[in-house]
Order: sequence, then structure tokens, then C-alpha cells
Amino acid sequence: MVENRQLPLDLLLVAGFVLLTDVLVLVPVLNGSFLRTGLGIVLVLFLPGYALTGAIFPAKKNIEGIERVAISFGLSIAVVPIMGLGLNYTTWGIREIPLLTVLSVFTLLTCAVAYYRRRLLPEAEVFGVSFKAFFLSMNAEILEKPGSKIDKILALFLILSTLISMGSLAYIIENPKEGEHFTEYYILGANRTTENYTTEFVQGEQGTVSVGIVNHEYRPVDYTMEVRLENNSLPLPENQRRVSLEHNMSWEAPITFKPPFEGKNMKLEFLLFNETEKTVPYRNLHLWINVTKEA
Repeated sequence: MVENRQLPLDLLLVAGFVLLTDVLVLVPVLNGSFLRTGLGIVLVLFLPGYALTGAIFPAKKNIEGIERVAISFGLSIAVVPIMGLGLNYTTWGIREIPLLTVLSVFTLLTCAVAYYRRRLLPEAEVFGVSFKAFFLSMNAEILEKPGSKIDKILALFLILSTLISMGSLAYIIENPKEGEHFTEYYILGANRTTENYTTEFVQGEQGTVSVGIVNHEYRPVDYTMEVRLENNSLPLPENQRRVSLEHNMSWEAPITFKPPFEGKNMKLEFLLFNETEKTVPYRNLHLWINVTKEA
């Protein structure tokens, strides 16, 4: 006869939070939401520890409600850095997707172990969560057991402090302090490296470099680019001459030019202007080139 047991609502809820966090992080249209940040913090600071606590203490008599929650925070704070340290010695490194994968797999597998260990116990001894009864029991533990009242209050204070810290961390992540305002501007030579630039040309011969712009100005910026050879402007297509970028957006494209006259040690400039200053370049890069007469 198969024993009819209630579903482990707490473990199902933990697994659901893990999967929802994965979706919010991995789906591009959703990964900018505040909910993603909040669930990510819960995944790091609470869920792994709660699943591990459930696996270690499957019986309701092992530990009481408040202690179970407090131990969950403590185990998460202990286990997650160990996972990060392990990832640091792999080819993946401590990056968002590998860390999310490790945390998710660990939490889900530990939930499965917790469920298996509960199945081995008589139903009357198994720890389970009726959320209304859970909070009522925590309140009763504090009020009805004077001998341990101070311990309960301290445990509750620890939980509240952790929740406040989680909320503060979420706010800081969503509202980071602005750093230095600047624009990255670079040119790349052969094989997209910062060397091996072509500097020898024949008059009328076409040359190409890759030019990149990265906006770190904390605002949208309309850039204008100009290429000059010895202060003589060289023609550029409109889609390369004007570039509009949002904050933290980047642009890179091959820029083609033809030196129209010969000369030695001539200054080939790549000038970048922003919308606030049209006469003085905001960024200035240059190469020294030689152009010989066409044979």
C-alpha cells in the first residue's frame, strides 16, 4: 500500500524560486527587472542553505522554526563562497551564468536529498511547512517558552537584520553610485589588435582600421567622427560619421580611407566630437603614415 503523503510545499517553493530566478536571468527581455535582482539575492543568501538544512534535519524534532531559518542563512553564507572559490579554479571563472548554474544545480539536488530523507521517516515525524502554522508556531515559540525567549529574540533579530541587508543590497545594485564619466575611443590594426597598423600607402590606395566607441557617460550621447590627413578632411559615410549610443553601449566598425596626396610622416587623425562641443575634439587618435606617388 502506497503511503499518501502531502507534497513538501517548502521544497517545491524553493525549487520554484530557483527556476524563476534562472528564467529572469537567462531571458534577455526579463533580465533587467528589479525582481531578477531580488530573487538573485534570495538564491545566494537563503535558498541553498534552506535546502541543505532540510537535507541535514529532515525531522521536525531536530530544530525549531526560527532556528531552521537562521541556520539556512548561515549555511548559505558558508556554502556559496566555497562554490565561488571552486569556480575560480575552473575555465569558467566566477561569472554570472556559471555561478547561477552551480547554485541552481546544488539547490535542486539538495532539495531532492531533503525530500528523500523525509520519505524515510514516519509521516508524523517529517518536517513540513503549513505557512500559516509555521509563522504561528514561531510566534508561540517566542511567547510560550520563557527559558529560551532571549535566544528566540536574538534569532529573530538575526533574520530581520539579514532581510534588511538583502533589501539594502538590492537597492544598491539597482541604484549604483555613478562612477567617472568618460568615453572609450580606440583604433585597431591588423587582426583587430593594438599594433601592426598599416602606415605605408600608395597615393589613392585604400586603407582600413577598426574604430571603436564605448559610452560610459551615464547618458545617451550623439557622437560625430571625422578623419583628417594633415588637417584635410577625408570623406566618411554618414552612418560612420554620426554615431548615437546609450550609456554602456558600444560601437565598432571598419573605417576605410584613401590618402589623396603623397608625403612622409603625415598625421592621420581620427577625431571624435560630442554634441556639446563641435569645434574641439572630445577624443583624438592618430597614426603617422607615409604615402608615396602612384607608380
